[in-house]
Amino acid sequence: MKKLFLIIGAPGSGKTTDAQIIARDNADSIVHYSTGDLLREEVASGSEYGKTIDSFISKGNLVPLDIVVGTIINAIANAPKDVIIIDGYPRSIEQMEALDEKLKAQNQVQLVSVIEVEVSESVARERVLGRARGADDNVEVFNNRMQVYLTPLKDIETFYSKQKVLHKINGERMIEEIVSEMESFIKGKM
Repeated sequence: MKKLFLIIGAPGSGKTTDAQIIARDNADSIVHYSTGDLLREEVASGSEYGKTIDSFISKGNLVPLDIVVGTIINAIANAPKDVIIIDGYPRSIEQMEALDEKLKAQNQVQLVSVIEVEVSESVARERVLGRARGADDNVEVFNNRMQVYLTPLKDIETFYSKQKVLHKINGERMIEEIVSEMESFIKGKM
């Protein structure tokens, strides 16, 4: 059975970088997918599907549920390893419920944990605006992305706490400390 770890956190929390390092250092057993990267790859392809996705991402809005869930389910189904880390998902109650429904309807993948990388809004803002990768890294879009993240957060935390799979990590430390804690936690659950 494949084991799924979801990593959530504010924009700029470091969730993608943390997951990339863990997957790189454990390439024989762990695969990592970033929801944002999966969606950006589709945008970069120039497809009509990608153009639809871009119309949402460029404004910092959530991509429609069916597109995101389809992308995530496809990534899980085609994962070459038995331990899968997906960061940036879920970002809404609807995404959470849709994945939960899909997971309950099968027996190939077990949601082992949802790891929340906690950072303050000021740290997140400083990191995102400091990296300024593209058009979606400006103050207006950051503020929208932060609001999109925070609005459903309590409900997402409550949902996964009740399932006893929520694990919080302080994301305001040195990256080595964060990665070490997250990696130890994941390996302990493998």
